[in-house]
Amino acid sequence: MNICLFTPEEIGKPLSSHDERTEHIIKVLHKKCGDTFSAGIIGGAEGTAVITAIGPKGSPDAGRLFFTFTPEQDGKPLYPVSLVIGFPRPIQLKRLLRDVSGIGVQAVYLTGTELGEKSYLKSSLVERGSAYKMLLDGTAQAAGTHIPELKVYENLSECLDSVLQKDALCTAPDNRNPVMSITEFFRKKPPVDADGTLHPVVAAIGSERGWTDRERVLLEQKGFTRCSMGIRILRTETAATVAATVILSAMKII
Repeated sequence: MNICLFTPEEIGKPLSSHDERTEHIIKVLHKKCGDTFSAGIIGGAEGTAVITAIGPKGSPDAGRLFFTFTPEQDGKPLYPVSLVIGFPRPIQLKRLLRDVSGIGVQAVYLTGTELGEKSYLKSSLVERGSAYKMLLDGTAQAAGTHIPELKVYENLSECLDSVLQKDALCTAPDNRNPVMSITEFFRKKPPVDADGTLHPVVAAIGSERGWTDRERVLLEQKGFTRCSMGIRILRTETAATVAATVILSAMKII
């Protein structure tokens, strides 16, 4: 946690002694009254917080952390990269969301697939907030404030109809009969102009059993180019992270 994130409603209010942010600030960072720490408003500014008091033992405010916050600049922007991902195993999903939010993608669209395990779509990770918690953790690790959008769709057709932008560059990393490598794709279609303007990119990554031929046809009809990322078969979470990294490299961000 390289920044402590707060909702707008939490600014100016003390943190409970049991809040994980309080524990991190006091027990991990070893901060005391008068010390500062990096803080930010979710979806907004980052800046500096000052600890004004820590409730003494035996008092009604025991262990509570009082602080002020001074915004200094808008948080790190998200990059115009969206990932369409076949719904992975829940344990993989947690790692995936934390990693891609740390990288700074703007959206993750989870979709059911024809070969994907149907029970994964019934996972309570999204409804109960665990998925959002992973996005929040990844953002805090990267010292950001903006959280990627997260949506779930029943199938690929519904997902693509909802999320595709007309001017987006669309690639589908796939080691089955790829048209070209993903690096060649971005050499032919650079996602950044000479003046630094970035074009939106959508990458579609299949679930652990990959896409069916029918889904591949659908992707092609929607303007996706199947691109290889090497001869090895990658886990969904690994493929998502690698694809996002290649895209940001093509954008000359990393």
